[in-house]
Amino acid sequence: MSQPAASHLVLEGPHERYQSGATTPTDVLDGYLSTVSAREGEVKAFTVINGDGAIAAAAASTKRWAEGKPLSAIDGMVIGIKDVIETADMPTGQGSPIWEGFHTRRDAACVQALREAGAVVLGKTTTTEFATRHSFADTRNPHDTARTPGGSSSGSAAAVGAGMLDGALGTQVVGSILRPSSYCGVVGFKPSFGALNRGGANDQLSHSCLGTIATTLSGAWALATAIAERVGGDPGHPALRGDTKLSEARQPRRLALLRTAGWSQLEPGARAALDAELRLLQGAGVEIISDAKDTDLAALETALAEAWPLTERILSWEFCWPLRSYPYGQLSPIMQARLSAGLEMTLNDYEEALTRRATIRQAYERVAERVDGFVTLAATGAAPRLDDTTGSPAMNVPASLLGVPAVSLPILSDGGLPLGLQLIGSRGGDADLMARARWRLELNVNGVC
Repeated sequence: MSQPAASHLVLEGPHERYQSGATTPTDVLDGYLSTVSAREGEVKAFTVINGDGAIAAAAASTKRWAEGKPLSAIDGMVIGIKDVIETADMPTGQGSPIWEGFHTRRDAACVQALREAGAVVLGKTTTTEFATRHSFADTRNPHDTARTPGGSSSGSAAAVGAGMLDGALGTQVVGSILRPSSYCGVVGFKPSFGALNRGGANDQLSHSCLGTIATTLSGAWALATAIAERVGGDPGHPALRGDTKLSEARQPRRLALLRTAGWSQLEPGARAALDAELRLLQGAGVEIISDAKDTDLAALETALAEAWPLTERILSWEFCWPLRSYPYGQLSPIMQARLSAGLEMTLNDYEEALTRRATIRQAYERVAERVDGFVTLAATGAAPRLDDTTGSPAMNVPASLLGVPAVSLPILSDGGLPLGLQLIGSRGGDADLMARARWRLELNVNGVC
């Protein structure tokens, strides 16, 4: 059974509360600072907090709203920045002891854009080593501190989930936005590849993209559009398009169920949650197509079975730089193994992997042109207990490999813990995907569950 979510948790924009005069950015920041004081010791979501800078930024935003001159719809929104993304006023450690305390003294393109839009940057949030799998940090899941928050945008999701921030920036190369958002019970948005400028984000891999994590769907979208409006997409790629205000809800007529290679890993509670979700959608008039009755979808599922090993090959080659130039002994065993795998590859091996990726993307488009999106889970179950991993990315790697937009909605549960519903769209169709996601959230708001 889906968990009904109040409208203010899933749909309210970051600016409504300031427009109405109900509160101010300074008041909101004070509340977040109190939560940080109470919870950061156990959640450990930040690498550094710039309280003085945030207080000054919130005061300036409060003045602008009082004068009726906000810089944008996100003016005063309190955010965190994943620690692979450069900030002029705080170090960027990339989750590695090699770069601990390193200070570039410049803002990444996305940070520059958000500051120009009036966002209040509270601090840098923890990440796994070079935004991959191993974590040197001890960040905990805010819903159960004996469990992982996921990776690699661990601190961003944990801080938002713990009520310390309105939103945060993340990056995803495999499942680094969607999975931690699922585990921490927040909205996670991975845009189309190249739709948001990654300049200064230290994440140059060919699957990787910048994305947003927030308490609300409209907040995640507003952060993303604020970046796109000011610094565009990656060089040579179309930027994210759409109004800052979330589009009106749009009901999907047909959704394709995407099981992926993660299907065999689903926890019983997660499978039950998805089954209930599919019944809910069908009851609301949405046709669900599956690979049992659609040959193109069956072919896509077969192709996506290799999504994770194919991704590993591509990333191993692309990670040879900069890993070869780093002190080998300061890399985790996981990154040492990735470097070794990359060094064993040839240029032909890499190009063959890219060709295979292109073929899988074509198979996806053959199905995508006949449906309004794809539906699946954002994780294989609730956050696992802390160990050496950050959970399985099996449910997330397809959207990354395909370069298409995806969103994790915090409306399901597994054993009383958060579980995200994942909706996936077509490349460049980010605004349409968010309109479909809004429709799904409004089912909960209207009591349909």
